[in-house]
Amino acid sequence: MWIVKLALRRPYTFAVMAIAILIAGFASFRQTPKDIFPEIDIPVISVIWTYNGLSAEEFERQITVYSEFSLSANVNDLERIESQTLNGVGIIKLYFHPGAQVERGLAQATATSQAILRRMPPVCSRLPFCDTLLTRCRSSK
Repeated sequence: MWIVKLALRRPYTFAVMAIAILIAGFASFRQTPKDIFPEIDIPVISVIWTYNGLSAEEFERQITVYSEFSLSANVNDLERIESQTLNGVGIIKLYFHPGAQVERGLAQATATSQAILRRMPPVCSRLPFCDTLLTRCRSSK
């Protein structure tokens, strides 16, 4: 109740304080950075294997599991590996520790995939993608 009595005794003080709060709010709103596509640095590489005609179970048993083991043993700075197998397609995502050199990881993943390509069925193909490059293309800078 005391603040109401103070506001009634000193109306100009409260009006000036309200205007100062409004000006400070607008000034902070203008200085806040806004970006539709902020810069995101997620160190991820995706390796995609394709083989038409194999079911998801066979594809996982023959290609995805072996590729996961080979990549986890030969690529440095891995945090975790995720894989998804569909009919004729296997997607393996390699997540790196923050600050890791993704270019080195991409080179190691490519070399490992080329080495195990000989063990794969004859028409199997590999497509390496670096998600950080796609992320940089989506960023505004």
